[in-house]
Amino acid sequence: MAQSFVVHPQNPQPRLLKQAGELLAKGGLVAVPTDSSYALVARLDDKTAADSLRRLRGLDERHHLTLLCRDLAEIGHFARVDNRQYRFLKMATPGPWTFILEATREVPRRVSHPSRKTIGIRVPDHPVALGLIEHAGSPLISTTLIPQDEDEPLNDAEEILSRYANQLAAVIDGGPCPLQPTTVIDLTGPEPEVVRRGQGDLSALGLD
Repeated sequence: MAQSFVVHPQNPQPRLLKQAGELLAKGGLVAVPTDSSYALVARLDDKTAADSLRRLRGLDERHHLTLLCRDLAEIGHFARVDNRQYRFLKMATPGPWTFILEATREVPRRVSHPSRKTIGIRVPDHPVALGLIEHAGSPLISTTLIPQDEDEPLNDAEEILSRYANQLAAVIDGGPCPLQPTTVIDLTGPEPEVVRRGQGDLSALGLD
């Protein structure tokens, strides 16, 4: 049965985030609020948890999972970033954007795209998500919490708990999130390419 941690959305209680981080360390999946929508997260180094995450969402290996990082420096550890990409990332992070970048060897092959060797990476602009990453001690793999065969992400922590009580280790209730996933931007080409429109003002990045 999933645990429920009700936290303040702007000043989440460290004690509760620590407990959620301990559940991640034991191989559990956790639902966490972000600046785009609720997301499912697991530890990067846990193959079983990653498989469970894909299975719960109904995703195949070609679907990009997203790596939630604390800051730009951490992005550079898990993705190859040239000067042009770095300037763009510096302008856009933190925020509701997911960037497709070439993965480094620090990213397990099971997480990166099987043919392109790319990974989705973002720095969320949400105290709860950032606090959980901090307590986990490393970036977390994630995917938007959209139920299998549905189109809209879930936004209510109680509904998430009732629907996935036996599949999640915990739900962190930080109140409602926006009902849109992140905007996905591919930075592997000569120019940024918008792959999916979601949260965020593209004009602020010079892309609209």
